[in-house]
Parts: sequence; structure tokens; C-alpha cells
Amino acid sequence: MKFRDGNSIDLLSNGEQYFPALEREIDAAASEIYLETYIFAADATGNRIAQALIRAARRGVVVRLLVDGFGSRLFAQNLQPGLLAAGVQSLVFRPGLSLIKFKRTRLRRLHRKLAVIDGKVGFCGGINIIDDVDAGGLLSPRFDYAVRVRGPLLADMRASTRAVWIRAAWTSVRRRWPPPPGPRPDAPPAGDKRAAFLVRDNFRHRHDIEQAYLAAITSAKSEIMIANAYFLPGQRFRRALLAATHRGVRVVLLLQGRVEYLLVHYATRALYHQLLDGGVEIHEYQPGFLHAKVAVIDGRWATVGSSNIDPVSLLLAREGNVVVENEAFAVDLRNNLQKAITAGASQVAREYAAKMRLATRLMTWLAYGLLRALTGISSYGRARDFL
Repeated sequence: MKFRDGNSIDLLSNGEQYFPALEREIDAAASEIYLETYIFAADATGNRIAQALIRAARRGVVVRLLVDGFGSRLFAQNLQPGLLAAGVQSLVFRPGLSLIKFKRTRLRRLHRKLAVIDGKVGFCGGINIIDDVDAGGLLSPRFDYAVRVRGPLLADMRASTRAVWIRAAWTSVRRRWPPPPGPRPDAPPAGDKRAAFLVRDNFRHRHDIEQAYLAAITSAKSEIMIANAYFLPGQRFRRALLAATHRGVRVVLLLQGRVEYLLVHYATRALYHQLLDGGVEIHEYQPGFLHAKVAVIDGRWATVGSSNIDPVSLLLAREGNVVVENEAFAVDLRNNLQKAITAGASQVAREYAAKMRLATRLMTWLAYGLLRALTGISSYGRARDFL
């Protein structure tokens, strides 16, 4: 990891804090905007951010928007025409999956949620451009986080978004756009936080995010707290968590309590028995859908980003996380997570597996077996290590 000192990093909870902050910075942009997202929906939130990008393009800001072709399947017909007409440079990363012409490389998705504006302010997290409030009012907003970054770390964030944009542009028919300018000078110090920007890709950084997690877990002395939407860690990751509990470290997992994707829901529960027997605390978030991908270790190390602890994020997708080594930031995130656990989560009993009904037990192992098989097909030889 390449840590940089002198950053200002603000924690943003849910879309309620993230979208107004993102819109303000877009409206203040003077020269360039890079925005990457997995989902860009044609709903009230999507239209709001799209209009902000259009306003920026019309006043002469160079706006480069990259969305994922699977997560934003309807983007090309619903939002992209208006954006292109207004001067927004917009591309779709690996458009859609085809069952007729299936290629494993098509499973490599752009799952990052990044924005870099004028090389002076950036955002990184797990929040897509989509309404995060249940339309029926029955559930709480999606539980998720992002960070707003100012300072020297912006140089790394901009370099990454620029590199991905250039690659996407060269594989697109829209090559008429001039290439983006080279690196900007490093942003001046803006705070006191030491941080690193990590990516997972299919080139030089295949394991960077996973290795950062493992290094922090291995060195943990008192507490590991992880909140993750889709939690299906590999053998090394599970062994690291269990080794931590054996050292006397408290390991707390805040996981999805509601069924969002049936296969992942049941496959995750196939791992509960091993983790609970090893002393890991598991809490399931109930008020709404948990979409967070964050961790706090020993009240001094924290990460916020787009990477789940599952085969898709750690083996296939492009991801982006910010790692912060700062006690004040880590304590703030930990307190936020603890509040969610206390107010809206139910702890899974250690006897969970023993009390599981036969039908549920069968569902969990069928789901786990199917996911293992799918991982074997798509993971280029890492399935044995991963599940």
C-alpha cells in the first residue's frame, strides 16, 4: 500500500449524506469530473445526478462518466442519450452478459463507486447512483457508506480513474474524444489523516484489497469489526479470522439479514457453523438492506469502499477502497457500526446450525455447492483457495 499523509477524509452515511455532497461538488467543478458507478438508475436520484453532470458539461467542464454494462443495463436507452447530447462523455463498461456468446471475461464487472473532481476532491465508497429509500416506506434506506477525500490521496484516485477511462475509451466506438490530460500536480495537504487508495483489477492489482484485509486481521490485537453486504470469504480469510479469535481478539461481523439474492443468502449461512464455533460474533442487519463494505480494526485501521468479501469482488470485479490509519476516523466508523448493531441487528446464536431445520440446511449447502461450482468456472483456478 502506498500511504499518503495530510488528507481530509469525511465519513458519509447512506445516500442522505452522500448524494447532496456529490451534487454540490459537481456543481462547483471548474475543469474536469470523473465518475464511475456500477448502477446509474433512471430514478429520482439518478436524474438528479445526471442533471448536475449536464449542468457541468454545459458550462465547459469535461465530464467523463463510466457505468457498468450489467449493473446499469438500461442506462444506454434511458439516460445516456441525454447526457451525450449535453456534452457528457459517457461510456458503458462491458455492455451486458450474453448467454448465447458467453465468455468468462464478460463476468469482469466495474463495481467501483468513485468520483474525482478537479483533482481536488474525491469520493469512494459503496453507494450506487440509485434511490436508496424503499418506495413503499416499509424498509429503512440501504445501509451504506462513502468517504469524501481531499489532499494528496487524490493523485492516486485520479490516476486510477483516468487509466480505466482510457482503457474503456479504446474499446469503444466513441474514440473521437481526445485523450484526457496527464497527471495533475499532487493536491496540497488538507488534513491530518494517513490513507491509501487500493484497487482490485485483473492486471497488477489482483489481490491488493484482500491482502490489505489479511494483513490488518493478522496483526489485530483487540477487535475486528467488519460490515459486509455479501460475505463469502475464502479459506485464508476464514482462517485469519479464526486465528484472531484464538488470540483473544473480538471478531464481529455485521451481515445482511434480509434476503436480497437468494443464492448468496443461503450460501453465506453455510459458513456460519464454522465461524460461530470459532468464537466469531455474527449480527444480521434487519431494518433494511445492508450494502456496506467497511471494516474497523483495533480502533485505528479502517477501510471504506466497494469491495465485498466474496468471489465476485475478490476474483473478478474492478473495485476501489480507501484505507485510513487514523484513530479519530476509525472510532467514528466503529461507533456508527456499533449503533447499527445495537439498534437494528439481531445476533445469531452459537447454536444456529444445530437448530437449523433440515430443509434450510439442505438449501444452504445446495447454494454453497452451486456457488462453488460457479466460482470454479469463472475464477481462473482460484476456486479451491477461495471457497
